[in-house]
Amino acid sequence: MPQLAPSFPLPIGLDPGSPTPLYRQLAEWFRQAILAGRLHPGQRVPSTRRLADELKVSRIPVLGAYEQLLAEGYLESFIGAGTCVARAIPGESLRRVAGKSRKAAPAAHRRGARRTSRRSAAMPVLEQPWLKNLGAFRIGLPAVDRFPMGIWAQLVNRHVRRQALEVMGYGGPLGYLPLRAAIADYLSAMRAVKCDAEQIMVTTGSQQGLQLSAQVLLDAGDEAWVEEPGYLGARQALLAVGAKPVSVPVDTEGLRVADGIRRGRDAHAVYITPSHQFPLGMTMSAARRMSLLNWATESGAWIIEDDYDSEYRFGGRPVASLQGMDPDERVIYVGTFSKVMFPALRVGYVVIPKDLVPSFAVARDAGDTFSSSLHQLVMADFIGEGHFARHTRRMRTLYMERRTALVEAIAAELPGQLEVVGGETGMHLVALLPPGVDDIAVTRAAAARGVSVRPLSQCYIRAPKRGGLILGFGGAASRDIPEAIRRLKTCI
Repeated sequence: MPQLAPSFPLPIGLDPGSPTPLYRQLAEWFRQAILAGRLHPGQRVPSTRRLADELKVSRIPVLGAYEQLLAEGYLESFIGAGTCVARAIPGESLRRVAGKSRKAAPAAHRRGARRTSRRSAAMPVLEQPWLKNLGAFRIGLPAVDRFPMGIWAQLVNRHVRRQALEVMGYGGPLGYLPLRAAIADYLSAMRAVKCDAEQIMVTTGSQQGLQLSAQVLLDAGDEAWVEEPGYLGARQALLAVGAKPVSVPVDTEGLRVADGIRRGRDAHAVYITPSHQFPLGMTMSAARRMSLLNWATESGAWIIEDDYDSEYRFGGRPVASLQGMDPDERVIYVGTFSKVMFPALRVGYVVIPKDLVPSFAVARDAGDTFSSSLHQLVMADFIGEGHFARHTRRMRTLYMERRTALVEAIAAELPGQLEVVGGETGMHLVALLPPGVDDIAVTRAAAARGVSVRPLSQCYIRAPKRGGLILGFGGAASRDIPEAIRRLKTCI
């Protein structure tokens, strides 16, 4: 007999003034909880002595209820292991509950769709079959098998042992100051971001940074530019606060600022991925960057710069951040460690103009208050002791190899069928499909064959003229890529 999990206090309500004896009230509560699925087969129930203490009643009615339930087959007991919900519930009882459910269904059906907010109804609900797989070619997934987990575990153990009170208490909305200082030093050196530790807010990832930015900067009804095609999460963050996304097309130089001014001259903000446009991969030209900064200064608009994976650049010179070029502090810079470390870490950051720091802090405090203190302490050491820089260098070499393997496999298996776009930066590339091919249908078929690809069309607000696939190569081993492409070939 395996060891049963300990039981938790049960929300049992008894009526001492009822003509129904307490033992029968208690037995009926257990029957209904078991048949409704609130208590699961094999789940441990409290001992009679403990339950009597919790309910503030004599042990006699509890013993009577348990004896009745044991006799009816709802409970079973084991010597030395206590009493638990029976693994096989009486069949007649299940048929009785099923009959009741069928009678109740029409009433539930008559209610129809229940009311939600207009903002909730406006959020796009998309089919996402690629989420079922973690192999090739899941976008946003780094090489988690190459992460130095041994070093990470040592750092975690260090803080669990030495600073338990600091780890277990409440933290501030901006985050752990030594980590914020380490992030500021890293961004200043590697991304030419102009900031100090006081401007850094530690978040649970870039998505929270986008949500906070939209919440602080925009009112319901305000317009905000988004790239077309672009990141769906940015649109969702804008819609969640009632803002109106205005799609602005991109070309080989990035966002077409002149088109943005024509389509949304009175916009209050723009969301942009200038260093590595998502999903197409181009870098915004210097001329476009200056045009965007000038427009923001003249119109009083804000720029939300998402620099989600620019640590990995395989060709040409490193590209500085847009924030570092901004003379008027109109840029809110958003980043994450999910692509460099591992997604489950849930640590990102926002670089905030100094005069907006109090507003961001209040917005964060109204939400989840602060990020995990333990992960912040460990991340500060991981950066400060040089592990982060070493890991990033190793991954840059690995991802360049995997990108090369992917491009070669496409050329060998699908010549003339897929047109590769981007891929000089980051951990994904786009492959355009032949005209007329439905990228969502291809995605669905690929997921059934264990291949995770994302349809390009879902990154558009307006239907594109040509579909495509977004292929992530960060989490795909080079040796597995050719076979994954061959499976994908059968879906096109």
